[in-house]
Amino acid sequence: MKEKIRQLEDIARLIRIDVVTMIHKAGDGHPGPALSATDLITALYFHIMNVDPKNPRSPDRDRFILSKGHACPALYAALARKGYFSRSELVGLRSLESFLQGHPDMNKTPGIDSTSGSLGNGVAIGLGMTLAAKQSGRDYFTYVITGDGEIEEGVVWEAAMAAKKYKAGRLIVFVDNNGIQSGGPVEQISGLNPILPKWESFGWHCQEIDGHNFAEILEAAQNAKENTDQPSLILAHTIKGQGVPFMIGDNSWHKRVPTKEQYEEAMRILGGEIL
Repeated sequence: MKEKIRQLEDIARLIRIDVVTMIHKAGDGHPGPALSATDLITALYFHIMNVDPKNPRSPDRDRFILSKGHACPALYAALARKGYFSRSELVGLRSLESFLQGHPDMNKTPGIDSTSGSLGNGVAIGLGMTLAAKQSGRDYFTYVITGDGEIEEGVVWEAAMAAKKYKAGRLIVFVDNNGIQSGGPVEQISGLNPILPKWESFGWHCQEIDGHNFAEILEAAQNAKENTDQPSLILAHTIKGQGVPFMIGDNSWHKRVPTKEQYEEAMRILGGEIL
């Protein structure tokens, strides 16, 4: 397991290199939210989920929804590194001729299971996929990453109620709990804390982890997979801008483009090639 964790840590570092490079080259994007979710996405695609880039529409594959769709550079980088498409496509982020748009589009990008961008919908869509699996007799899992600011949306809680009612035990939701949304600290915007008791009161199986600790991520995911009587919520404490010191905890990097000097500094820190 120690070797697997070292491998995941290195893949996450490479994905962070891709994220910063993509956004710098595109001249647009959301580095802070992408970097906070990078370790969760890495764990999902490179250990937890049953997926095959050679058969991206297999009916038995696990599904993934990035409900906080603006963090898509991390997802695109993971898909490329997994082999869904060439890494050379990454520099096309947000350009008109590219299939890598500013929010995920399942009709354009290989490996994307759900279009997202309009915040709040991922848990409900994930519930629909989970119920579809039940109806069709399939045993795949559906994973969702949602933001802590995003769960202020009412549709999230409607889905949470329905998921318990329908015993959607193969629905596993990660809350990327970096504590900051676009308008400022989550606690000041809506005051949702404490988050975990709210989900527990809706009948979910709940866990709380360090969202940058791969051992904790993998253990929590395994626990969730073994609990098929209830939907699962994993509250992952993360840091906005994780991995790039001058971005860490600075909400100005929610949507911001690194300058040439900042890009080169990030590459030196992450060990990436300056393109």
